[in-house]
Parts: sequence; C-alpha cells; structure tokens
Amino acid sequence: MFRTGLLFLLPILLSAQQHPRDKEIADPDTRAWWHLTEDLSGDNREGRDTGSAAYSRAASDVANFFRAAQLKPAGENGTFLQQVPMHEVAVSKDGTAFTLISAGGKTRPLKFLWDISINASESLPPKLEAALAFRGYCAAADMTDLQGKLAVCFNSTRKGMTSAMQRLQAARAAGAAGLMLVDDPYFLIEPPRWPAAYARSVMLTSAKPNTAALPTMRLSAAAFTTLLEGTAQNAAELLNLGGHMKPLPSFEIESKLRVTIHITTRDYSSPNVLAVLPGTDPKLKSEYVVIAAHLDGYGYGEAVDGDELYNGALDDAAYVALLMQLAARQQGHGFRRSVLFCAFTGEEKGLLGSNWFVQHLTVPKADLAADINLDQLRPLFPLKILTALAVDESTLGQTAREVGSSMNIEIRPDKEPERRLLTRADHWPFMQIGVPAIGFIFGYDAGTDAETRYREWYRVRYHRPQDDLTQPMDFAAATKFNSFFYKLVQTVADADNRPHWLDASTYKPKMQSE
Repeated sequence: MFRTGLLFLLPILLSAQQHPRDKEIADPDTRAWWHLTEDLSGDNREGRDTGSAAYSRAASDVANFFRAAQLKPAGENGTFLQQVPMHEVAVSKDGTAFTLISAGGKTRPLKFLWDISINASESLPPKLEAALAFRGYCAAADMTDLQGKLAVCFNSTRKGMTSAMQRLQAARAAGAAGLMLVDDPYFLIEPPRWPAAYARSVMLTSAKPNTAALPTMRLSAAAFTTLLEGTAQNAAELLNLGGHMKPLPSFEIESKLRVTIHITTRDYSSPNVLAVLPGTDPKLKSEYVVIAAHLDGYGYGEAVDGDELYNGALDDAAYVALLMQLAARQQGHGFRRSVLFCAFTGEEKGLLGSNWFVQHLTVPKADLAADINLDQLRPLFPLKILTALAVDESTLGQTAREVGSSMNIEIRPDKEPERRLLTRADHWPFMQIGVPAIGFIFGYDAGTDAETRYREWYRVRYHRPQDDLTQPMDFAAATKFNSFFYKLVQTVADADNRPHWLDASTYKPKMQSE
C-alpha cells in the first residue's frame, strides 16, 4: 500500500537535501523513513527543544505532512495542533556558582553542569552556605544532626533502597538545608552522564509549583572524590560499598558548600500535533487506536566533544518520522478503527504534552481503544528480541506476541525495572486514565554484542549531541521493526474486539476504582 509519489508532493521534503546514508539502506520504505528522520533531526532543526521557535516550525511541518497524507485534523479549533501551556524555571550558568570551602578556608570550585547540578525551582535561595554531612543512603534512621546542613546521600535507585521521596521527606524532617545526591557509578544499566545539558524545570501552567522545594543537587562520582580530599574518608571505597548496596557510614565532612544561584523564568505554549486516519467500519470507526511519539528534544546544551546541539535523532525524531511514514503509506486509506496520530511535545521535560492531552482530550475518553507508543527504540543490532512495556497487563501484549512470532521476534517483559521505563514515556499517562498501552525497546541477551552496543548507546549518546544522523545504525533491524509496527497497528485497528486489561493486571483495579 506504499505510495512513493506522495512523498515528493509534501512540503517538508521540497528543499534540496543530501542523503549520505542511502547506500546503507536496501529497503525503499526504510529509505523514505530515514529521509524523514534526516529532515526532523538535521542541524537546522536545532534539536526541537520544547517551547523553541525551531520546535514550532517542526510541529507545523509535521502537521502539513499529515494534511498532505490525507489525515484529518484532531487538534483544537479544527487544526492539527493542540497548544500546551507551560511554565519554565531555569538555573542560569551566568551568576550561578558552587564553591567548596575547607575548614582552613581554602576554596575549590565545582563546575556547574559538569561536577554538580541542581534541580531548578523558584523557591531556590539566591545564596546558600552550609556544612556538609554524609548520611549514607539517607534513610530516615540516618538523618540525625542535620539542622541547617546539606545532607550528602548515595543516590541508589535500585529496588529496595531508600527512594527519592523517602530521602526528601527524611531531610525535611531533620531540618536539613538541602540534599546532595552522589551518583552511583556502578549502576551500569543506565550509567550517570555528565555534563548535564542544562538545569531547567518545566511544568504545565495548570500545575501548582512546589514553593517549599528543598534545594536538591546532583554530584558526580569524580566530584565526590574532590569533596572528600584531605579527609580520612576513602571516596572509592564508599562508592564501591554504595554501588553494591552494602552498609554505609555516616560522618561529618570538613568542608562547607557555598552556592550562588541565578534563576530565570518564562511562560510559553508548545503544540502537540494531532491527526486522525478515519476508520472504515460503521461500528468500529468511532474507536481510536492511538499511535504516538514525542517530537521534542533537548535543543542546545552543554557541549560534548565540541558539539552543543542535541539533535535527538533516535530520541525521538525517528519515531515521529515512522508515524509520518505510516500516514504516507496509507494515503488516507483507513483501517476498521480510526487511528489517532500523536506527536507530543514536552516529553523530555516530564511527559507534559501527553499529560496535557489526556487531561484535555480531543476525542471521547471512552473511545480510546489502545495506545501504542514509540520511544526508547534503538535499531543498533539485528532485531530478534523486543522488550515490551506493560506486556502482561492487557491483551495488547498477546497481540504483540502473535505479531512478533510471525516475524521471528521474541517479545519479552522488562527485565530492568529499576530504570522505571514504564513510567518515563508517553504511554504512561494513557495507562493512568485506563487506556491499555504498550511500548517497545530493542532487547538482547546478556553478554552478547547486542548488549554491548545497547550499553554503549546509553553511555555516550543518550541525551547527548552524539544522538545524531551519523551514529551507528542497523538499517535492516530498522526495516524489521518498522514492519512489525505497521503490522501491529493494522492488527489492533482491524480486530473484532478492542484491547482490554487482563484480570490479573496490577492496573485494572486502579482503573476500575477511578
């Protein structure tokens, strides 16, 4: 059903463009998809940061593409766009400084965004100076003698360890002046990355800001070593103990931290792009299968290896491009159910666009049959395994397994729940309102070349300028996943019965009680 002629009529592709990787791509459909990816994540797109002019231009181009592909508008006021109002707080590099002061008065700077960062909040004080006290994992029992001090905590995110909320509550109860969270360098399934691109917090304008937020900093493992220089404590031993979830001591640090903070704020709106491929079945066309990806990226940030532009090619321009490619293939020819195409904004800032959408639906909630989300997908090695998020929660999982089996793709549940991938992507707001949803990750067996490539990507490309159009790719794997996606969408949209939660689902009772 692929119509190649359509692509040459679309405004998004009218400008002369080079396609340097065409010789690597055997499949015409995959080549067309990659051309769209090139367009959305080229340097001229400036990384599509939420609220930027570059993002708005990209959203307009995607909307025009959907219009040319004969989709119908599903946004506000008969358009393809849904504006999402946001409030941003940013900690500016200008006027912000972190300085260690030893007991003898010696000062040592910590480099903002390279050694240390801080959660942006309007409640941050312009100046802060406090003694430092290491309190292990910062469980409530450890938080003694902290009045007016900064609690330094080993930031373990592993199952069974002190959670972020528990640390925060314990620090408040102890009268701490703030928290300093030390990276776990042993959490290799998703290692800490420096520099931070920037320190910004973006929220929906309808959300209530936390005016009593406790200053919360993140410290690199290398900077923790600097913090303990000249003391009797061995930073490497402490990091090793924390990384292996062993008991940690509590002790005072013979230094103070002096902080100067400069914040800026602004309000803006950034659009979701929403379009519908109408269904063909008189009884089923009122139901919608949502297919979604996020259009936003990081934009410009701290330079890594001389590059300050975070293109966001695989995260997630390539999968907005896949939505576009499906629209081009169909050219207005629908499935039995309607398909709602969603390119969300603000995902990288906290799932803002998808949360706004589920709070301000442009189609009836009862008619949302399913959500298939495209994110966290990295075609870096042959596709034999897909990890499916929420695979055992609804009948979508069984459908995915059946489609996967027909293509020699094994569908597995998430084996790394500590990463919280289920709650970190745009399917999560749909699950929260009771819509069966699913998302996918390229899977691998431990100790294989596939795992090595996967880990490398997260170490050097995830939320980095290196997630660009020149990165290593397995285009045959991309072809196979794209075909899997097309087939899954068609199967769900054409099925006699809509997806539903399984009786054993951990989400079904919650949904039923709402």
